[in-house]
Amino acid sequence: MKIQELINRTTLDFEARGRFSPRLDAEILLAHCLKKDRLYLYMNPDLSLAESDVCHFMQLASRRQRGEPVAYILGRKEFWSVVFEVNHQVLIPRPETEILVEECLKIHALSNSGPFRILELGTGSGVISVILSLELKNASLVATDISQEAMDVARRNAWQYGVENRITFLVGNLFDPVSGKFDMIVSNPPYISEEEFEYLPVDVRMYEPPSALIAGPDGMAFHREIVHKSVDYLKAGGWLFLEIGSGQKERIEMLLRAANSFEEVRFRRDYAGFDRVVAARKK
Repeated sequence: MKIQELINRTTLDFEARGRFSPRLDAEILLAHCLKKDRLYLYMNPDLSLAESDVCHFMQLASRRQRGEPVAYILGRKEFWSVVFEVNHQVLIPRPETEILVEECLKIHALSNSGPFRILELGTGSGVISVILSLELKNASLVATDISQEAMDVARRNAWQYGVENRITFLVGNLFDPVSGKFDMIVSNPPYISEEEFEYLPVDVRMYEPPSALIAGPDGMAFHREIVHKSVDYLKAGGWLFLEIGSGQKERIEMLLRAANSFEEVRFRRDYAGFDRVVAARKK
């Protein structure tokens, strides 16, 4: 079978099954099997494939047919132009979370150039802490996660990019394993309500860890705890950064105002126009 023929057939199949990006998925999986990039596929559409390559591709395609995300099939996902290991123990990094990193970097750029302590809560695959370590040479980080399996992935990602000595990984729920004060606290916590979870795409609902997605009846359980406890762990003038769900802006703002410990509360929208990141400065 030729490259173009296999891609076309698989695209139609993925499309019929409701996959979100059928042709892109087919191309990525085939390029992976051939150990080539997608440009190679475009340059060689009439190349006949070896039977072993077709069989390998069909095995991976069958997993995508059932709804398994491509990132889990390949075991990797790009974030901030860096490729990270992912597996079923961690949430797949989303492009929106790059906005959270951008906002952290903006605030750091306005701070002094001395030592800077950052705490990440619920690190998952570690992408936020690793990128902040790569971008901020004067920063030391502490990253927590309740899952030992997720922490193992985060440690491997930190090692892959040579920042393992600048991140202290602690297993535990949110602030439980943490001590000391920080210049910045950042988190992309779960923010899907129990009801919303039932309507998520099968790719997410059936394959990604529910504990990294569901945050109680209203999707705010983790935000409440983080806002309440962060006051004890932030230095005066320190910043709290949180990713939030669509439609949560007003409730998050009320939560921060009610804490009576924050000022300069600001929001940043994602590229789809949803309020996605909140930042607040401790008084």
